[in-house]
Amino acid sequence: MDSQQHNPERREITIRRAPRFVPFLLLGVIAGFIAALLVAYVGPENPTYTREATLGFFTVMFAIPGVALGALVALLLDWISVRKTRRAVVERDEE
Repeated sequence: MDSQQHNPERREITIRRAPRFVPFLLLGVIAGFIAALLVAYVGPENPTYTREATLGFFTVMFAIPGVALGALVALLLDWISVRKTRRAVVERDEE
């Protein structure tokens, strides 16, 4: 047996659950596209523009605020997760 005493390395770490931003941004784009679908196909037809052109225009117009709203929700959830951080002590196992 080794005469040295086994002294594992201990560290204090911070644990928190952080949201992934990309799914929130994609949900904002999808919500903007659904809103554009409703505006383009539910309203009265315009003889000047096709419904597809209207859909494309409103998709761009609604996707940008949708992305901003998704980012805002992700940032809010991230802020909440920072407030709920916990501390833990871990030690290295040499096996």
